[in-house]
Amino acid sequence: MKKIVDILNEHSFFQGLSFKDLEFIAGCGRNIVFQEKEMIAKPGDIANEFYLICHGRIAMILDLPSHAPFIFQTLSKNDIVGLSWLIPPYRWTISAQAMEETTAIAINGACLRGKCEEDPSLGFKLMKHLVQVLVAREDAARLHLLDVYGIKKT
Repeated sequence: MKKIVDILNEHSFFQGLSFKDLEFIAGCGRNIVFQEKEMIAKPGDIANEFYLICHGRIAMILDLPSHAPFIFQTLSKNDIVGLSWLIPPYRWTISAQAMEETTAIAINGACLRGKCEEDPSLGFKLMKHLVQVLVAREDAARLHLLDVYGIKKT
């Protein structure tokens, strides 16, 4: 069985971090399995963790009061799920549900925030990685909206 540090070393989110940094982060991680259709989070839930997907798929769902829930993104291997652990008040703003059995590494947000306070250099490295995720997701959302609303380039 692989150690958490080895899984982190293989995960694309942590590419470029030293093995020493990964060992430090691994202390905040644990293995987790989500069953098919299991709700991982709902808006308002406390965001104690984020998840590094190793295998499987997770749907990110907007819960709209006047409509059926809307899957706006599907995340899979090498994606991360949940960014609310980083921003007070540490509450989920969307729903997440496993679409199939999914294995992941759960990283405790409070633990990792503490480690980043202890080692600001590591915190800066992780923030750069998180910003890359945010920008990629913003680009994907923009392209999706262009496709949905059929906006044509003039």
